[in-house]
Amino acid sequence: MILKELKINTWIGDPTNCYIIMDEKSKETMVIDAAGDVDEIENMINILGGKLKYIYLTHCHGDHILGVTELKKRCGGKILIQRDDAEGLNDARINLTPYIIEEKIELEADSRVDDKDTIHLGNLEFKVIHTPGHTKGGSCLYCEKEKCLISGDTLFRGTWGRTDVPTGNREKIIKSITDKLMILPEDTIVYPGHGLSTRIKDEKPIYLELKPKLL
Repeated sequence: MILKELKINTWIGDPTNCYIIMDEKSKETMVIDAAGDVDEIENMINILGGKLKYIYLTHCHGDHILGVTELKKRCGGKILIQRDDAEGLNDARINLTPYIIEEKIELEADSRVDDKDTIHLGNLEFKVIHTPGHTKGGSCLYCEKEKCLISGDTLFRGTWGRTDVPTGNREKIIKSITDKLMILPEDTIVYPGHGLSTRIKDEKPIYLELKPKLL
C-alpha cells in the first residue's frame, strides 16, 4: 500500500488532512476527504500513476468536501459517504460551507455506505466503521492488513472531534471511540482529519479514564 498525506488549507485554521491511498499492483486509488487544492491532489495521483476509483468522505463538513466536485470532474471516481451524512452534502446548514466560502457547496454521493461495509482497492480491504458524534454519519476506514485507521474528525491525537456543530453529540462520539476504535489492535496507526497521526495504544488511557465519567 502507498499512502500519501496532503495538508489542504481551507481557511478555517488547521489544514485538513487529505489522504491518497493506492494499491501498488492494481494502481487502484482512493482519495479520502478531498478538501480542496485539486491541482495538488491530481498531481499526486499522476505521480503515483494511480487510477482513481473512489472519493471517500469521512463526513459532510465543508472543510472536507470543497474539492470533491472538481476532482471527480477531472479524474472520475465514485463519491462514497456513510448513509446518515449523505443528506448533509445537500444542506449548507449542515455541511457549513457558507462559513468557509461565499458560495454554497451541494453535491450528491454516488453510493452510501453502512457500518461494516468493505471497500476494495486491488488486494487492499478497508472496513467502514460508523462513528457518529462529530456528525451523525461520521465514519472511519480500517485496514487490518496495513494496521491503519483513517479516523476523519472522530479521533485526533490526544482528543476527539468537536460536537457543538449540527448533528454532533458528545456522548455519541465518546461511545463511538471507546466501543469501536479502542478495541482495534494497539499498534494500529491512526491518521486523523487534522493534525498529527497517533496510535490506538497512545489514545487508550484518555478514554479508559473518561468513559466512567461521561457514560
